Order: sequence, then C-alpha cells, then structure tokens
Amino acid sequence: MATDLAPARPAAVAALPDRFQNHRTMKRRDLLAAGAALPLLARAQAFSKKPIRIVVPFGPGGVADLTARAVATKMGANMGQAVIVENRPGAGGIAAAQAVIQSPADGHTLLLSSNGTAVSAGLFKSLPYDPLKDFTSISTLGYFDIAVLAGPKTKFHTIQELLAFAKANPGKLNVATIALGSTQHLAAELLKTMAGVDFTVVPFNGTPAVATALQAGEVDAAVEIVPPVMGQIEARTLRPLAVMGARRSPTLPDVPTLAESGVAGFDASSWNALSAPAKTPPAVIALLHSEVARAVDAPEVQKQLLALGVAARSSTPQQQTQLLAGEIRRWTEVILRSKVARQ
Repeated sequence: MATDLAPARPAAVAALPDRFQNHRTMKRRDLLAAGAALPLLARAQAFSKKPIRIVVPFGPGGVADLTARAVATKMGANMGQAVIVENRPGAGGIAAAQAVIQSPADGHTLLLSSNGTAVSAGLFKSLPYDPLKDFTSISTLGYFDIAVLAGPKTKFHTIQELLAFAKANPGKLNVATIALGSTQHLAAELLKTMAGVDFTVVPFNGTPAVATALQAGEVDAAVEIVPPVMGQIEARTLRPLAVMGARRSPTLPDVPTLAESGVAGFDASSWNALSAPAKTPPAVIALLHSEVARAVDAPEVQKQLLALGVAARSSTPQQQTQLLAGEIRRWTEVILRSKVARQ
C-alpha cells in the first residue's frame, strides 16, 4: 500500500498563530534574496582592485571628458578603488578604441563611446575594428542636446520662420557647423532631408569660430551642441530656436523641439556611454554595469552633469547596443545621402 513519505508537520508548528507563520515565510524570502545577491558579491570579491582606466577619445575639459570624470569619481568612491580617466584624442576616436582593444579583457580598461563612434563607422571606409563586434556595452552615461541657433542680428525669431525662408529660397540660407562629417554637420544634413528644405552648410574649425560668425551676422543660423555655447545663450548673444532631440532640454525647458515645431519624428542628440573589450567575461560586465548605473543614478552626479548640460541616464547593456547599432545605420545613411567624402 502506498504511503505518504513527506514528514508530518509538527503539531506545535501547526498551532502557531498566523503572524508567526508569516514571520517564518519572510525569513525564508530574506534568505532567498540573500542567496540571489551572492553571485554579485562573489564577482565583486573576485574583481581585482587595480585601477580601472576609462579611455576618452577627446581632449580634457570638454563635455565628454567632464562626464567621464564625474562618473569615474563616484565609481571609485563606491568601489573603493581608483578609477582614472585617460585622454586619447584623435581622428574618429580610432586611437582610443585601439588602446582599449589591445588591453586585457578583464574589465579594467574601458572606452568612452559616443554618437561620434557611430558617425566614424559610416565616415571611414575601413576602421581597424568593428564598433559592435569588438566591444561589449556596459551602460549609457548621459545625453546632451544639439540646437538650431540664431545670432543677435538675425531676422529669424522662430524655427518656423527659418524653415519657411529656407523652403522659399533654396540654397540661400547659410547654416554654420563645425567640420564636415561632425555630428553637428550631419544633424544639419538630416534636418535638410526631414524638413524638406535646402540650405548651405558653412563649416568652421571649432565651436568658438561658429559662435563668432553667428554673433557677427556672417551666417544666418548654426547647428551646435548646447553645453559649449550655454554661456552665450545665458548672455543672450545667441538664441536657441529649437533643440533637435526627441524631448525638451532640461537646461532649455522653454525651447521647443524640432518635432514640436513641425518636423515630425526628428530626433538627434549627442550621448556618451561606456564599453569594454568584447571578450570581457559576462560576470565582470554585470558587475561593471551595476557600478556604472549606481554612479550615474546618484543624485549628486545627476546634479553635477545637469550643470554641464548633460541629462545623466544609465541603460542596460542591451539598450546601449541597440542605441549604437541604430545610430550607425542612421548616420551612415545621412553620410551617403549627403555625399560627405568618406575617409
């Protein structure tokens, strides 16, 4: 005859009041939660305490550099180890990317990637690496806006006025950007296509030259990243007509987006993220992701980056990979369509 082999529930336990039964259940849940946290703890204990190096493909003092330093400082404090920033500027970020690829894939050498990484994939005929296959995503760090700007001598007071003039007078509107092939230049080319207008892009060798030409009335408008010209905007020597991202800028909340202004679906912004060499162990990527997200989401880092014009925002590794892949497709199409000379 079959018998029930399960142990009988002790009568003393069965007689316990519900609140004690619930307490026992809660303790079991706490133990399960603690067990789930053990793998992350084990990873943290196994991760070497030698310095973590973030290689930045831009010079010191810029938005990307300051973003990396803010996150690095917080990560170092949280993790109890040095997190340092190394600047390796160079054409298309190639020098920085190669430095990371050639380092051990142990999570101690990371790359600050950006929308510039996506642009380089389409701008260069052949890169010595694949931005998607040779790197593993960790997390985004933040986004910063690009704007259509007017100078003090302009006759355009709204983005609608500027676009209406461009549509009625093909090629007569002069729009300044930094060098051909830059994110700003390609954002201007994207605006041409999506707004159905034609204007002349006038390239300059840097943001100061763009601002000077705009203030002097040498050009009608400009497309530029917001943080480097925020001082002129606050001084009212430059006026933002529209921001190019999908949402309004936290530093320019009264300035409409292009999408709000009649250019449906327009969304172009700059961003920064952290990546590691492709062969970095998944457990290390998981640990780094948790630490990067903890730093980026810290209120003091959010405040610090907002002062730079950066909306701090972490992501999952999968979301970052999707962002990069989408940006590569988008900017490659713009480069080919606008016939920018590939390098």
